[in-house]
Amino acid sequence: MSLNIEEIRAMFPVLHQEVNGKPLIYFDNAATTQKPQSVLDSLTGYYEKDNSNIHRGAHTLADRATRYYEETREGVKNFINANESAEVIFTKGTTESINLVASSYGRKFITKGDEIIISTLEHHSNIVPWQMLCEEKEATLKIIPINDRGEILLEEFENLLSDKTKFVSIVHVSNALGTINPVKKIIKKAHQVGAMVLLDGAQSTNHLDIDVQDLDCDFLAFSAHKLYGPTGLGILYGKRSLLEIMPPYQGGGEMIKEVTFAKTTYNEIPFKFEAGTPNIADVIAFQKALDFISFIGKSNIKKHEDELLDHANEAFGQIKGFVPVGTAAEKVSVVSFNINGMHPFDVGVMLDANGIAVRTGHHCTQPLMQRLGLEGTVRASFSVYNTKSEIDQMALSLAKIAKIKNK
Repeated sequence: MSLNIEEIRAMFPVLHQEVNGKPLIYFDNAATTQKPQSVLDSLTGYYEKDNSNIHRGAHTLADRATRYYEETREGVKNFINANESAEVIFTKGTTESINLVASSYGRKFITKGDEIIISTLEHHSNIVPWQMLCEEKEATLKIIPINDRGEILLEEFENLLSDKTKFVSIVHVSNALGTINPVKKIIKKAHQVGAMVLLDGAQSTNHLDIDVQDLDCDFLAFSAHKLYGPTGLGILYGKRSLLEIMPPYQGGGEMIKEVTFAKTTYNEIPFKFEAGTPNIADVIAFQKALDFISFIGKSNIKKHEDELLDHANEAFGQIKGFVPVGTAAEKVSVVSFNINGMHPFDVGVMLDANGIAVRTGHHCTQPLMQRLGLEGTVRASFSVYNTKSEIDQMALSLAKIAKIKNK
């Protein structure tokens, strides 16, 4: 199927504006993707017609809101091929999903002397919760090293594994470099020593087909706003057998079955982990984002993004002073780079003056930047609504910027 990118772009109102007098070129998709009109309409539609709390009301609005909310849970189940919708928990983001697992599963099952493994590629949200847990439990955090291309050293991971390894939390796709990790091999190796595995899918769910049953991951965390959906909504997938033995993450309404001053009994999954009034409007609107992805087709999206990545590598690579950062053999549509002699922030500001939105800095991966010996990078990340002509415009701007320091 050949995509009509202009028709796709027409679905995204935010793209049709000028920034600093230039047509907006939005290349910060790894931070957050833009939202199609259908998602925006769903948000306003909920508040205009269906605004009500869910699961508790006996009236029509509550019934509609509950039905739409749970339809999204079913949609997410199908999107990641979970075994059942009860294995899908709504949180406020990938960060909260990881913290939920660290706080609930970790505090119950990690003990003194145990070992947890993460990688050099991790976002801070997949580092700090495990550091906190290890400090509390007197456990040890071990780090999988990478090579200079930004690829995990699988043999080194295998050397870290032992009968002390109880948990592995690994990023599926690096937000800073775009590296696709060999997570299926990692999961299999971890399970062989009895360790549980969480995948940080914040950057993979929007680029790659995800099948949690095929991967056999124990947990998967990701965010709606990187999938053309609203901000403030995350998803945690967990195997039923694990979710059922984990204590609640927070206490309050919805997560209870019965409360007395003597004792509280907890609700069944997934509600056990969804205390309080949830982010109803955004959950409902997220289904429209999933519908958009289904309509375009994951394989079509990936094909287009891969073509954009190849085009960018070729166009940017011809610029004097352009230094790519992260050249893994398996990547998604992320180009991280520096310009010789220039601070990433300065490059980003100059690109913004031309209406080009990119991300600069350490990308919440300071340990990775330290490993690479860098203060930070400029990151251009592409989505289905981006075009090769936009990349060409950025290449022209970059070439002018690079001449400032590379004459």
